Amino acid sequence: MAIEKELLEILACPKCKGDIYLNEKGDGLICDACRLMYPIEDDIPVMLIDEAIRLRPEDFSEISRTAQPEGL
Repeated sequence: MAIEKELLEILACPKCKGDIYLNEKGDGLICDACRLMYPIEDDIPVMLIDEAIRLRPEDFSEISRTAQPEGL
């Protein structure tokens, strides 16, 4: 079961309160501003700053090229 679109629309990055989006693999939520990925475990997003995965510049550029939300 994937994360529902309605849930994605109301979730925000807990650190900066900015927009987040589902990564290409569907196993994390990306915040471009903070360069963090919040993992999804058992279809539940773990929205804890301490549990977020910091994206390296090379990871971030690859993810942002392939997983940008539509319309950007």
